[in-house]
Amino acid sequence: MINIFLIYSVISFTAIFFLAIISYRFNLVDIPNKRKPHSKPTAYTGGIILSLIYVFAILLFSVNIENLNSIVAIGFLISIVGFIDDKYKLSTGGKLSLQIIPIIYLIIIENLSLIQLGGYNYFKLELNSFSIPFTLLAVLFLINSFNYFDGLDGTLSFTTISVIIILYFLSSNQYVELFLIIFLLPLLIFLCFNFSILKLPKLFLGDGGSLLLGFIIAFTLIYIANQNLVHPILLAWSVSIFVYEFLSVNLIRLQNNKGVFTASLDHLHHILLKKNKSIFLTNFLISITNIILFGIGYISFEILSPLISLSLFIICFIFFYCLRKKIS
Repeated sequence: MINIFLIYSVISFTAIFFLAIISYRFNLVDIPNKRKPHSKPTAYTGGIILSLIYVFAILLFSVNIENLNSIVAIGFLISIVGFIDDKYKLSTGGKLSLQIIPIIYLIIIENLSLIQLGGYNYFKLELNSFSIPFTLLAVLFLINSFNYFDGLDGTLSFTTISVIIILYFLSSNQYVELFLIIFLLPLLIFLCFNFSILKLPKLFLGDGGSLLLGFIIAFTLIYIANQNLVHPILLAWSVSIFVYEFLSVNLIRLQNNKGVFTASLDHLHHILLKKNKSIFLTNFLISITNIILFGIGYISFEILSPLISLSLFIICFIFFYCLRKKIS
């Protein structure tokens, strides 16, 4: 297995390297502007490159879990949606409409809809007839919350890695653990290109990458929940920073009479970078915050109860929102 991982890593590095060069050759680059302060045009094809690597990984590792394979395969389509958006700047409505197509496919055809939200001492949250619409809205919510974190080198990648580490810690299923490692390795290699380490061609995830990572994480959470491998509230804690930030930003925008879908520099990474002037410190603070929040949820779940953990999830959001509003 170690040899296969080495081969996978080498193939991932080689694919990213050559496809990055091709991206520059065909001028698939993001141009700097007031909202995008990078110093020179940078290829935005990281997401679609990662999606191709993940599809290849299905064949290389023979992960015989139909739902997980489908998540990766359909994830390629969602990365194309992001690529089209990067290239042609889709309207918000057009972008959301195209996202819905692959999401509906997994929900309806692959039966990957969230069935229940877990038991909480005195009651169990069953979705029943609300399963499909709730899953659709939840996946759209999480995918676009990932998109909110893609505005600074490494931020989305490092925060996604924190989620993968948490899910690996929670999982006791060897196939899910293998899937998470397959998901993790190319992302680590991508970071070398994102930061242009050793003068590698600089590469952005682009919308294709943010949509892809959010899509895979969202449906992986649903798969794990439906298989009863992990309690849903712990899965919610694993992505707490994404949920809290997405809700907080939009609530603050509404209070300030700003458009919810307006591109702006009011995201957490922008604010932290402005205060500490360090990309690496900003990324560390965001990722460690997600892990600390999960730690709060996990300890309260194990020592107290799922209901207390759920209550703390809501209380922590209120605290996060108040702090977010203050620093904004």
